[in-house]
Amino acid sequence: MKTMSRRQALRLAGGATAIIPLTMLAGRQALATDLPQVDPENATAKALEYVHASTNSEQNCANCQLYTGEAGAEWGPCAIFPGKSVAAKGWCKSWIKKAG
Repeated sequence: MKTMSRRQALRLAGGATAIIPLTMLAGRQALATDLPQVDPENATAKALEYVHASTNSEQNCANCQLYTGEAGAEWGPCAIFPGKSVAAKGWCKSWIKKAG
Protein backbone atom coordinates (compact mmCIF):
# COMPACT_ATOMS: atom_id res chain seq x y z
CA MET A 1 0.00 0.00 0.00
CA LYS A 2 1.42 3.35 -1.07
CA THR A 3 1.32 6.21 1.44
CA MET A 4 0.54 9.78 0.51
CA SER A 5 2.82 12.64 1.45
CA ARG A 6 1.42 15.63 3.32
CA ARG A 7 2.03 17.79 0.24
CA GLN A 8 0.04 15.41 -1.96
CA ALA A 9 -2.81 15.29 0.57
CA LEU A 10 -2.98 19.09 0.75
CA ARG A 11 -2.95 19.39 -3.03
CA LEU A 12 -5.78 16.84 -3.29
CA ALA A 13 -7.81 18.61 -0.60
CA GLY A 14 -7.27 21.99 -2.27
CA GLY A 15 -8.49 20.66 -5.61
CA ALA A 16 -11.60 19.15 -4.02
CA THR A 17 -12.32 22.40 -2.21
CA ALA A 18 -12.23 24.32 -5.51
CA ILE A 19 -14.61 21.88 -7.22
CA ILE A 20 -17.39 22.10 -4.61
CA PRO A 21 -18.38 25.75 -5.25
CA LEU A 22 -18.27 25.19 -9.02
CA THR A 23 -20.69 22.27 -8.82
CA MET A 24 -22.99 24.25 -6.53
CA LEU A 25 -22.98 27.17 -8.99
CA ALA A 26 -23.81 24.84 -11.88
CA GLY A 27 -26.67 23.36 -9.85
CA ARG A 28 -28.02 26.82 -9.04
CA GLN A 29 -28.00 27.76 -12.74
CA ALA A 30 -29.90 24.59 -13.60
CA LEU A 31 -32.48 25.41 -10.95
CA ALA A 32 -32.93 28.95 -12.26
CA THR A 33 -33.86 27.68 -15.71
CA ASP A 34 -36.21 25.03 -14.30
CA LEU A 35 -38.37 27.47 -12.32
CA PRO A 36 -42.06 27.53 -13.25
CA GLN A 37 -43.29 30.70 -14.91
CA VAL A 38 -45.22 33.14 -12.78
CA ASP A 39 -48.93 33.12 -13.59
CA PRO A 40 -50.26 36.63 -14.29
CA GLU A 41 -53.49 35.51 -12.58
CA ASN A 42 -51.61 34.82 -9.32
CA ALA A 43 -52.77 37.17 -6.52
CA THR A 44 -49.33 38.79 -6.09
CA ALA A 45 -48.88 39.14 -9.86
CA LYS A 46 -52.31 40.75 -10.17
CA ALA A 47 -51.62 43.14 -7.29
CA LEU A 48 -48.37 44.21 -8.96
CA GLU A 49 -49.99 44.31 -12.42
CA TYR A 50 -47.41 41.82 -13.77
CA VAL A 51 -47.57 41.13 -17.51
CA HIS A 52 -45.43 38.84 -19.67
CA ALA A 53 -44.93 41.64 -22.24
CA SER A 54 -44.22 45.21 -21.17
CA THR A 55 -45.99 48.01 -23.03
CA ASN A 56 -43.07 50.37 -22.28
CA SER A 57 -39.96 49.48 -24.30
CA GLU A 58 -37.71 51.15 -21.71
CA GLN A 59 -39.08 49.25 -18.72
CA ASN A 60 -38.97 45.46 -18.64
CA CYS A 61 -37.87 42.72 -16.28
CA ALA A 62 -34.51 42.30 -18.03
CA ASN A 63 -33.48 45.84 -17.07
CA CYS A 64 -35.00 45.74 -13.58
CA GLN A 65 -32.84 45.60 -10.47
CA LEU A 66 -34.95 42.76 -9.01
CA TYR A 67 -34.45 40.45 -12.01
CA THR A 68 -31.57 37.99 -11.61
CA GLY A 69 -31.87 36.09 -14.88
CA GLU A 70 -28.96 35.64 -17.25
CA ALA A 71 -28.42 38.33 -19.88
CA GLY A 72 -30.20 37.31 -23.07
CA ALA A 73 -32.40 34.69 -21.38
CA GLU A 74 -36.12 34.77 -22.17
CA TRP A 75 -37.08 33.91 -18.56
CA GLY A 76 -35.36 34.28 -15.21
CA PRO A 77 -35.79 34.56 -11.44
CA CYS A 78 -37.12 37.69 -9.76
CA ALA A 79 -36.87 38.68 -6.09
CA ILE A 80 -40.57 39.62 -6.06
CA PHE A 81 -41.69 36.14 -7.14
CA PRO A 82 -39.52 33.61 -5.26
CA GLY A 83 -39.50 30.16 -6.80
CA LYS A 84 -40.91 31.46 -10.09
CA SER A 85 -39.45 32.85 -13.28
CA VAL A 86 -40.63 35.98 -15.05
CA ALA A 87 -40.43 36.94 -18.70
CA ALA A 88 -37.40 39.10 -19.49
CA LYS A 89 -39.80 41.19 -21.62
CA GLY A 90 -42.32 41.34 -18.76
CA TRP A 91 -43.09 44.17 -16.34
CA CYS A 92 -44.70 44.89 -12.96
CA LYS A 93 -45.26 47.91 -10.70
CA SER A 94 -42.16 46.98 -8.65
CA TRP A 95 -39.87 47.75 -11.60
CA ILE A 96 -36.67 49.55 -10.53
CA LYS A 97 -34.10 50.60 -13.13
CA LYS A 98 -31.00 48.41 -12.97
CA ALA A 99 -27.90 50.36 -12.03
CA GLY A 100 -25.18 50.78 -14.60
